[in-house]
Amino acid sequence: MNKIIGKPLDRVDGRLKVTGEAPYTADVPIENLTYGVIFQSAIASGKIIQIDISAAIAVPGVLDIVTYEQTPSLLKIPFFTLQQPPPTEKDNNIYYDGQHLGIVIAQTLEQAETAASRVKIIYEEAAVTVTVAHAEIFEPESIFFGMMPGKITRGDVELGKAQADVLIEQDYTTPMEHHNPLEPSGTIAIWEGDNLTLYETTQGISATQRAIASVLNIPQENVRVISKYLGGGFGCKSLLRSHTILAAIASRQVKRPVKVVLTRSQMYTSCGHRSPTQQQLTLGATKEGKLTVINHIGTSLTSLFDDFVEPVGVATTMMYACPNLEIKYRLARINTGTPTFMRGPGEATGMFALESAMDELAYALNIDPIELRLINHADIEPHKGLPWSSKSLKQCYQKGAEIFGWLQRNPVPRSMRDNHFLIGWGMASATFPSNSRTASVKVKIFASGEVKVQSGTQDIGTGTYTVMTQVAAEVLGLPVQFELGDSNFPKAPITGNSITVGSVSPVVHQAAIAARDKIIQMAIEDPNSLLYGSQAEDIIVESGQIFLKQDPSKPDSYTDILHRHGLENLEVTEESSLNPESEEYAKHSFGAIFVEVAVDELLGEIKIRRCVGVYDAGQILNFKTARSQVLGGITWGIGMALMEKTVIDANQGRIVGANLSDYLIPVHADIPNMELQFIEEHDPYVNALGTKSLGELPIVGVAAAISNAVYHATGKRIRDLPLTPDKLL
Repeated sequence: MNKIIGKPLDRVDGRLKVTGEAPYTADVPIENLTYGVIFQSAIASGKIIQIDISAAIAVPGVLDIVTYEQTPSLLKIPFFTLQQPPPTEKDNNIYYDGQHLGIVIAQTLEQAETAASRVKIIYEEAAVTVTVAHAEIFEPESIFFGMMPGKITRGDVELGKAQADVLIEQDYTTPMEHHNPLEPSGTIAIWEGDNLTLYETTQGISATQRAIASVLNIPQENVRVISKYLGGGFGCKSLLRSHTILAAIASRQVKRPVKVVLTRSQMYTSCGHRSPTQQQLTLGATKEGKLTVINHIGTSLTSLFDDFVEPVGVATTMMYACPNLEIKYRLARINTGTPTFMRGPGEATGMFALESAMDELAYALNIDPIELRLINHADIEPHKGLPWSSKSLKQCYQKGAEIFGWLQRNPVPRSMRDNHFLIGWGMASATFPSNSRTASVKVKIFASGEVKVQSGTQDIGTGTYTVMTQVAAEVLGLPVQFELGDSNFPKAPITGNSITVGSVSPVVHQAAIAARDKIIQMAIEDPNSLLYGSQAEDIIVESGQIFLKQDPSKPDSYTDILHRHGLENLEVTEESSLNPESEEYAKHSFGAIFVEVAVDELLGEIKIRRCVGVYDAGQILNFKTARSQVLGGITWGIGMALMEKTVIDANQGRIVGANLSDYLIPVHADIPNMELQFIEEHDPYVNALGTKSLGELPIVGVAAAISNAVYHATGKRIRDLPLTPDKLL
């Protein structure tokens, strides 16, 4: 039988990418193309008094300049809703540095850049607020666009504190961070009459189609969005951004295609960021290590015009069995753009605090950190009381500890050395929800033997092309071309929140089965087929041949069957439906991360020496692409722990070092050899293939594991990311 699912096959798009033949958005050749360059606010707070475009419009090659005053009546960008929001008002207020104020359109990029530099803007400046200390803090009733309550409780927190023999009460902070995908965001907008085509850097073509149609107040069917390849997104390309809207407006204005590609510095002010957080965490436990209380209060910073909360308590709610819990969110408005999703939103930041506090509690109780987690292991989801669809976290702890050699650890801080290096071992848990959404897939089998499988999903670099090809090819028993990235294809959800595999692969499987069964039925009913009158359950397919299990010497084929029926192709479209039974289970992926650090006692420099990660992520569709996802996630976690931080000038409200030279991220020399394993698992409830979330899981817990290892090495607890040498000296 064709066993392809799970094999570590090379990426089907790999050769195109390494040879430079894969057409990313900015590479698409378009005739009669013009170029748009966005000009931005140079202050962070105040009002626009005047925009003078006279010098800019005089630059040779400039076709038009559209300022915020000339934009047509627009509707607000919709978030997670199909409802049409009220229209925006023309607004001369400046809310943050880098705010988009207009666009220059010219024959060449250089002409547009020159003209944009000559736009003169007169401001009336006002006081700038960029820190929580100077902002008004409030408690929202709901967060994440109304999807989650602003406060979650169970039991009695005060009673839980009273019952505790040991109480840990600490503050943890994480900084503003930026996504920095290799490919900057960009759009090519083309109008043909009333129809708009967007070549777009997006993590959600269907969502972008829906949102831009709503903003421009045009029918959704008049918009086509294409995104065949994406050079990383990590959340910053998940929502409709203003550069896309401006490109569409500019193209309609000059009646020619317009390309807009953000500069690296514009990426820091145009596509969101991870909000800085302040987290107050209280853990109480009996002397035996049983948790009696968890209190997690998260404060994050948002823009003056949107309420975006970093949901730091989402994992805290379900991670450990504790009868008394309170999660509360606070929000402060500052002069910044609106934050957005960033890999592992909420879990990555929140689990830094929770898993660091669990380590502190383990030391206070003189209990091994793994043992403390096992004592408080949640055998059922503790908040809703639901059974897990599957959970192999205990096996992750056991296997990770075995590979890492955890039993050889001397738990006393500063007890392990290598010359002038202090050696530390730390660990932490990881978790991420396994969500899914409805999706649709079309399978087309041609009489020529070619097979195309289409879905309006995206490949943001994670291997979607490859794993969907594997799923379809295993069912159909012949090579498959999987096509995505076009809103004309059947609808699929956004690629974010680790839902693509869980949403799209089951319906690829479903549609492939439907197409295969339809061909088999045609053969069974065909007197000219050697399979005429057979039972469907007795037939298998392999290498394009259809034959009886007991007698493979008498095959039929897809091509012969279609030819005999006078068909050029057979087409099947299937739409998934969420299984109501799955809602009776809590669906999460889990993992355990173990880290060894070496801290230079004289310089405070931290080096990661070893890393072991073990993950419970359901059925793995391709071990090679899955391993790549884990390597990337852990690497990002190392950057989060040791390097990443966006700095804003407190006086000007301007991001300092908005580039890849000053924003530190790990390079190869910073990353050790990693030993990674997946726990084999069958989950019959999460979806038909038993796949669980993976893409965002491996960043979770890494910063805490490193922080815990640094404490073990040095005896100094750092609760403020990143862990830079100055904090250790």
